[in-house]
Amino acid sequence: MELHGVEHRTAQVGVVSLHVVTAGEGEPVVLLHGFPEFWYGWRHQIGPLAKSGLRVIVPDQRGYNTSDKPREVAAYKLDDLAGHVVGLLDAMGHERAAIVGHDWGGIVAWWVAARHPGRVERLAILNAPHPVAFRRFIGRSPRQMLKSWYTFFFQIPWLPEALLRQGNWKRLKRALGRTSLPGAFSQADLDEYARAWSQPEAITAMINWYRAPLPGSASSSDSRISVPTLIVWGARDSALDRRLADASLACCDRGRLEFVEEATHWVQHDRPESVNRVLLEFLHALPSYALRFAP
Repeated sequence: MELHGVEHRTAQVGVVSLHVVTAGEGEPVVLLHGFPEFWYGWRHQIGPLAKSGLRVIVPDQRGYNTSDKPREVAAYKLDDLAGHVVGLLDAMGHERAAIVGHDWGGIVAWWVAARHPGRVERLAILNAPHPVAFRRFIGRSPRQMLKSWYTFFFQIPWLPEALLRQGNWKRLKRALGRTSLPGAFSQADLDEYARAWSQPEAITAMINWYRAPLPGSASSSDSRISVPTLIVWGARDSALDRRLADASLACCDRGRLEFVEEATHWVQHDRPESVNRVLLEFLHALPSYALRFAP
């Protein structure tokens, strides 16, 4: 499905080519999708952000849709994925940008801000825990361990891919429908996702994000977020405990947390108008806006 006003291009980031959608002119903002989405997961945000005077940059991340798909699990380590975002900024000619991420894209966005703060103007996270906060939280929360059952299932070689492919991706389609509000994903939307999942080697590359280990040596001090940060959290997330939002906020020097009580993990699909409103306020705020943030 084509969206009005967007352009498609290829960006060379190191040895990997990324498919990138762009729209608008102005200060740059990069939108990072999660699993099992691709650039189309930001379809409700691209137009409003571009019309507001922003240069919107939306990559298919490494392993997704028509971007390159390295076969090695090690190619999907978080340090490398964060480095790819920095490389994308270089390829697009931007020294700094606002970074917005959801789900796995949010985890990458956290890590870009932690490891490359000089490249991040401000940071917005949608239903994605800070990786250090998540590692700490899951170790003491049996409830979150149960919620994260699929991450353990994905460690099995080849079987997850085989099961997900069955019936024209019926399990993935059903999962999106069951874990979102009614109507968040139309049949046409699911058909778009199925086409992206069906790209050669895509599903293995997508699952390899889960198979690559999260950083194990990062401490609280060297993973703190110094840039102004907005966390938007759909409170009815079936995969992530809402306490992870507060735990992630505690990693920020200048952070603000907004719960969307009626929304799920797919907050930007469930309540696009609410998400767009708070994103636009944050992305266009004057520097003094940071004074409203509480540590």
